[in-house]
Order: sequence, then C-alpha cells, then structure tokens
Amino acid sequence: MAIYLPELDPENTLFPEPETALDEPNGLLAFGGDLQPARLLAAYRQGIFPWYSNGEPILWWSPAPRAIFLPNEFKPSKSLRKFYRKSGYQITLNNACHDVIRQCADCRSPEETWITEDMIQAYQTMHNLGHCHSVEVWHQDKLVGGFYGLQIGSVFCGESMFSLADNASKIALWFFCRHFSDQGGTLIDCQVMNNHLESLGALEIPRAPFMQQLLQQRAAIIKPNSFVPQTLKIPIE
Repeated sequence: MAIYLPELDPENTLFPEPETALDEPNGLLAFGGDLQPARLLAAYRQGIFPWYSNGEPILWWSPAPRAIFLPNEFKPSKSLRKFYRKSGYQITLNNACHDVIRQCADCRSPEETWITEDMIQAYQTMHNLGHCHSVEVWHQDKLVGGFYGLQIGSVFCGESMFSLADNASKIALWFFCRHFSDQGGTLIDCQVMNNHLESLGALEIPRAPFMQQLLQQRAAIIKPNSFVPQTLKIPIE
C-alpha cells in the first residue's frame, strides 16, 4: 500500500498539524528537512520528533497514544530503594551528555538503532546550545546508565536511555523525576510505550490531552540553573 507523506520545506521550519499523522504506521507525519536546532525545537514544541534509520530520509513522528511520566507522581518501589542504598551508585546531571548519547547508540545493533551519526551530532549540538540534557549513573567512576532528552518549558522530552548495570536506568529516572519536579517540571514525554517504560510506570494518554498539556507548558519557566552540571541526591528513608 502506498503511503503519501508531506515533504518539509527546506526554507522554513513549518510542520503539518500533528493530528494529521498516519494511524499506520502510528504517528508518521512527514519526511525531509534537516536536524538543525531551529527545526528540532520547532518540532518538539509541537509534539513531533525525528526517528529514522540509516539510508532513509529523515522521518518525523507524532504518535497516539503518547507515553508519559508525571514526575511528581513517580514512586520508587521499596526494593529499588533498598537496592540503591547498597549500590554505591552516584547520579549526576549534565556531566557527560555526549557520552550518554553515544552509549545509547552503541548499546543497540546498527540494524536496531535510530541514533545515527547525524542524530548524535544534532543532539550534541543541542546540548552545547543548552537544550539537550542528560542524567548519568556512575559506579566506581564508570558510566553504567543514563538517558538524555530536550527541555521544552516545563516538559522534558526523553529521547533514549541505556543501562549497563542492574537498575541503573530506573534509578536515573527516579532521581531525575524528583529533581525535575522540584524545579517546576510537570511532564516527561517518552514518545512511544514499550515494555521497559511500562515496567518503570509510564502511562499512556491520547494525543489531544497530551497536546493540550504540551501547548500549555512549553512556555513555562522552571527554576534557574535547573540543568547546571550537578550531583543529584535524594534523602532515602
């Protein structure tokens, strides 16, 4: 079956309306354009993100339903708290964003990953500009887990996570949820539900309420210095 998609105009950063995305494949909206910062910011502000493989044109998506976390409602299990107390893990923010992006790409085979070299360079540029942020989990000075994504107002748009040690990604998410909520963050967008996100407690919501929240919160201002490089700490009962 043929699929007809609008091609993005290279001269501007306009996108089709997200509700015009295809049902199958779920959320496919447009193709073309580039990964320059202005286009990426315009996309995320409208609930759109790039996702494609080597050899494909850039594909843009806005799926429904949407997987999210509400950071102020994230509750770690007793077993996770117990594990963390004994783990020796240290959790940091924006201490190694480039390494996190690279690890997220390297932990998948070339056939599986959508984090192409162009994507790596694009999100590293976004980090250098102050838009892309990372959470890192360290064990004995070795990076063993983390994730990265873009901040849009009081929304954090998660891109990818990796884990090389037990519970590393869960603990990264737990600490970030607490920190982001404390800074005024209201929503974490996870794009598409998968088994790992579901195991962490992600929720699915329809496109309309997701877009309503995004449009309301994308201009919100969180506390200053929320993303300066720092160690994240939580009092553990």
